[in-house]
Amino acid sequence: MAEVVKTLHGDVRGTAAGHGYVFLGIPYAAPPFGANRLRPPQPVQPWSGVRDATELGPEPPQAAPPATGGTASGAAEDWHDVDAAFAEVQRAGATDDCLNLNVWTPDPGARGLPVMVWIQGGMFELSSTAAYDGSRFARDGVVCVVISWRPGAEGFLYLDDGIANVGLLDQIAALEWVRENISAFGGDPGNVTIFGESAGAMSIGVLLAMPRAEGLFRRAILQSGAAHHVTPAAVARRIGGYLAEKLGVPATREAIAAVGVDRLLAAQAALKEDLIARPDPDRWGQSVVSSGMPWQPVVDGDVVPGPPIDRIAAGSGGQVDLIVGTNTDDWRLWLLVSGAIAQITDEILTGPVTSYGYQSLAAYGLPVEKALAAYRDRYPQALPGDVLAAVQTDWWMRIPAIRLADAHAGSAAGTYMYEFAWPAPGLGAVHAIEVPFVFDTLGPNVPLFGPMLGDDPPQELADSVHSAWVTFARNGDPGWPRYDLGRRATMRFDTTSRMVEDPRSWERELWDGAR
Repeated sequence: MAEVVKTLHGDVRGTAAGHGYVFLGIPYAAPPFGANRLRPPQPVQPWSGVRDATELGPEPPQAAPPATGGTASGAAEDWHDVDAAFAEVQRAGATDDCLNLNVWTPDPGARGLPVMVWIQGGMFELSSTAAYDGSRFARDGVVCVVISWRPGAEGFLYLDDGIANVGLLDQIAALEWVRENISAFGGDPGNVTIFGESAGAMSIGVLLAMPRAEGLFRRAILQSGAAHHVTPAAVARRIGGYLAEKLGVPATREAIAAVGVDRLLAAQAALKEDLIARPDPDRWGQSVVSSGMPWQPVVDGDVVPGPPIDRIAAGSGGQVDLIVGTNTDDWRLWLLVSGAIAQITDEILTGPVTSYGYQSLAAYGLPVEKALAAYRDRYPQALPGDVLAAVQTDWWMRIPAIRLADAHAGSAAGTYMYEFAWPAPGLGAVHAIEVPFVFDTLGPNVPLFGPMLGDDPPQELADSVHSAWVTFARNGDPGWPRYDLGRRATMRFDTTSRMVEDPRSWERELWDGAR
């Protein structure tokens, strides 16, 4: 059965789903091509008649992820390659209305339902909505929105020309669309929770610090991402120059915008390959070499006025209720996929950065001998690759999440911390494994995430995590005590979930000197 909803720009026709109605591919901004290429999002042009919203919309231009350089080994050999999983949800080509969003609602005729807006991850290089099904949120009385936004150079090219972070501005445009239109789908524009994972969570960490995002959301959930991974303006400008060199054009927005999409994506992929092959901090900047992400949000002084974690510590985002957390083995995923986990030795762990790059503990600013002893004491059975995975998890995810919670805990709004600890067979509690539990979409055929879950993922854990997210979106309380600097209460999600106090005190103390 079809359902028609009237938005500010025109009518859209969706379809009945199992738990309500779904509207797919609704444009929230004008096509970012032609005169709009590489520029901030522009308003949608109204349409006449009824627009079909029954199929996923086109995706923004994006380069395929680089080769991982190997396959997973050991118990993880049967899991599908991550590159293949990304390819499964990646849709070819770029057509006009790629700045679009999907809406699931229990009833367009309802009033005042809580709203949740999902910002997906993808290393700031990928942006696909295909793997995210919001129907279970609609089942539980929530209007769920999943947005598409420009990644890579299309979204984060910086040339010091007065334009910056257009990918983040896409996210803000989508949130403005929600504010103006979501009541037509039964939602309450005054009760919006944004939630996201990895680069999506990092985006939220930046949105909390952006004046232009103020007032667009009441609550936020950051899954395996915080407010630390950004690029200084001088470094971002240098990367924009390298891209122009690859294209053989002047380093101006007009010249780069004039090249075709395929040519720009090829140059972007070649630039990423250069970064992987020659991770020289003098060339790329320490922040880019550390993260391996040349297209991060940029601290430009305007759209992003300063380092997000500093602005949050000073009070930005203090009116927003917050959940922030990580997975126990977050970064282990990438070492498994690349095969590197079996190749790490003690010599590599304790060796110089110049010889071993970011496989050396020294690369993370830690006192090597002290750090190695601390991780060995904590994980006495760990092989060298396991130690590196734990260090990288802490550097990438856990310590930034703790520091964000610490910075926000002094605000009037609520702060909550979690750790997702359920170990997927052969993988552990790795990066992104919590996403199908959050969406309550367990099953082997779920795009991207299904192959990670094994044969019998625990539905009771999905019930627990999903309901906590829904309850938080409804009233700001996920069901466990607030995080403060005294107890540091943390909900540890597993087949048996429980609240623990300050579970990562030893990491905090070790990493305090490595800022």
